[in-house]
Amino acid sequence: MRSAGSIVDEQGKLNNFAIEPRVYVQENPRSGFTPYAEILNGRLAMVGFISLLALEAVSGHGLIGFLTSL
Repeated sequence: MRSAGSIVDEQGKLNNFAIEPRVYVQENPRSGFTPYAEILNGRLAMVGFISLLALEAVSGHGLIGFLTSL
């Protein structure tokens, strides 16, 4: 006997997990050493570098000097 998405065996036990989920492979993976990850890493590095330059311009100290003066 079979209903939508479940199977009942001859002992009357219900199996709700009879239909397995669809398995797919991403054509463009977003983890690991991919072009997307490298571009994102480069952009974050540029933002961090510009932020450090702005911090030094505003406070007159570098990062270490700014953190020790707090």
